[in-house]
Amino acid sequence: MDAHGICRATCSFDGRELIYSVPPTGDHGAETDLQRNLSTRHVTMIALGSSIGMGLWLGSGKSLASGGPGGIFIGYVLAGSMIWSVSHSIGEMAVMYPLPSAFVQWTGKFVCPSAAFALGWAYWFSYVITIANELQAVCTVVGFWTDAVPVAAWITVWWAVIVLVNVFGVKVFGEVEVICSTIKFGWIFVVIFSLIVVSAGGAPGTPAQTYPVGFRYWNENAFRNGFKGFLSVMPTCIFAMSGSENSGLVAAETANPKKSVPRAIGSIWLRLSLFYLLGAFMITITVDPENENIFGGSGTNASPFVIAYREAGLPPLAHMMNIVIFISVVSTGTISAYGGSRTQMGLAHLGMAPQLFGKADKTGRPWLGLFVTLLFGGGLAYLNVAKSSSDVFTWFSNLTSLFTLFGWGMICLSHIRMRYTWKLQGRDISELPWKSWTYPYAAWWGLVWCIILIICEFYLSVWPLGAKPNAETFFATYISVPVIVICYLGARVYYRGPWWVDATTIDLDQGRRFYVDDVEKAKKKGALRSFQQAHPLHQGMERRGDFFQRAFLVCFGPCMSC
Repeated sequence: MDAHGICRATCSFDGRELIYSVPPTGDHGAETDLQRNLSTRHVTMIALGSSIGMGLWLGSGKSLASGGPGGIFIGYVLAGSMIWSVSHSIGEMAVMYPLPSAFVQWTGKFVCPSAAFALGWAYWFSYVITIANELQAVCTVVGFWTDAVPVAAWITVWWAVIVLVNVFGVKVFGEVEVICSTIKFGWIFVVIFSLIVVSAGGAPGTPAQTYPVGFRYWNENAFRNGFKGFLSVMPTCIFAMSGSENSGLVAAETANPKKSVPRAIGSIWLRLSLFYLLGAFMITITVDPENENIFGGSGTNASPFVIAYREAGLPPLAHMMNIVIFISVVSTGTISAYGGSRTQMGLAHLGMAPQLFGKADKTGRPWLGLFVTLLFGGGLAYLNVAKSSSDVFTWFSNLTSLFTLFGWGMICLSHIRMRYTWKLQGRDISELPWKSWTYPYAAWWGLVWCIILIICEFYLSVWPLGAKPNAETFFATYISVPVIVICYLGARVYYRGPWWVDATTIDLDQGRRFYVDDVEKAKKKGALRSFQQAHPLHQGMERRGDFFQRAFLVCFGPCMSC
C-alpha cells in the first residue's frame, strides 16, 4: 500500500494487476524519508528558545550604542510584531503542509517556482552564515576568560559539538534543544530580576556616583543618531529573531503537527515579551550607550549583559552569563545545521537541487545535506581568524537579516495565496485543520513591513551611519538583495511560465497532511446533515427557521426515528 492508500496485487489466475484502495487508519499525507520522532514538548521548546542566540546576547550592545535605549526597544517591538505575524502564518500552513523545507515548498506551490528557488538557496546560505556567526561568537566571548587559546581552536571545538548533535539523529537533536531552551528560559528570569536590582543600585560593590540608574539613559538621549540610528538597529533586531520560523521545519518530523504546532505558535508571545522586549529593556536601564566596553573593543566584555554584571560588582553572574551565551551558540548553530539540511531536502523534492539531497537514511538523517551545510558553515567561521570579531559579526548579521526579511515576506505571501486559492476553489474555511484568528491582518502586516524594511535598508546602505557613501559599505550591507534578484531572474529564465502560479490549477491536497479526527468529525457532521434532511420535522423547520424546533430535533430526533 502506498502513501495514498492504494494497494496493488497480481492475480494468481491470469497475472493481471489488481488495484484497489484501502482507507487509511491514521493520520496520513506529506510523507518523506524523514521520521516523525519529535513530540509536542520538543516543538514547543524549539519555538520558545532555539533562536535565542548571540543576536540578543551580543548584538544588543552595538544596537544600544547606535540607536539608543528608545531605538533598540522600539526596534524589538517592531521586529517582534513581524515575527508574531509570520508565526501565525507558519502555524496555519505547517499544520496542513508539514514538509521538509516548509516555506520553500509552500512558496513553490502557491507563489511561483522561481521565488521558491531564490528563497530556498538564499535561506540555505542564511543557515550556513548563522553557523559561522555562532561559531565566531565563541571567539568574542571567550576573551572574557582568556586569550591564550587560538581562535581556530575554539571554532574547531564547537564546530565538532554541532556536528555530533546532528549526526546522532533528530531525537538527540530534539533533546539537546529542549535542554538548551530550558536553560535559556530559566536564565532570562535571573537576568530580569537581577538587572532591576542593579539598576536600582542594590548590587554589592556598585559606586554611589553611578547607581541607581533608573531611566537616566532614556532621559539623557533616548534616540541616538535620529532616524538613521533607528534604522541601523533593525538588522540586529531581525537577526536576533531569525530562526523563529524553524517551527515550520520541525513540523515535518513531528508525530502530530496539528497538536504540536499550534502550541508552539501559542508560546510566541512569551518568548517575545520575556527574551526580547524585557531583555532589551533591562540593558537600557543598566548599560550606558557610550560605554567603551560595548561590543568590538578588545573582544572582552562583549555582551551588554556581561558589562552590566561586571560593572555592578557581580562577577559570578557575569561568568554565568557567558556560560549561557556558550549554550546559545550550540543551540542556534545546531538548529541552523538542521534547517540547512532540511531546506536542501525540500529543494530536491522541488527539482531545484540534486535528488541525492532529497534522501535520508532509515533513521531520518539527510546525510548529504548535513555534510554540505556543516562543511560550508564551519569553513566560513574561520574567516574570524584573520578579521576582527566585530567586523565579521556586522557583515554577516546584515547579510542574514535581509535574507530573513525575504523569507518572512514569502511566508506571509504564501499564506495569503493559500487562503485565496482555498476560497477560489470553493472550499470552506472550516475544513482547515487549524485556523489562525489573525488572518488576514497579521499576514499583510508582516508582508508590508518586510518590504518597507528592505527599502529602508537600501537607504542605510547608500548613506551609512557615521560614514560617507562608499561602494564597500553598500555591497557589504546590501549584497544579499542583488543575490536574491539574480537567483530569481535566473530561475525565471529556466522555469519560464507565468509570474504567478495559476490558483485554479493548484492541487490543494498534494503534500497535505490529513488528520483522522478531522475525517471523523466530517463523517459525523455529514451523517447528522443527512438525517436532518430526511426527517419530516426538519423539512418544516427549514421553511420556518424555528430555533426551538431545531434544538428539539438535535436532542430527541434520534429517539423519534427508532
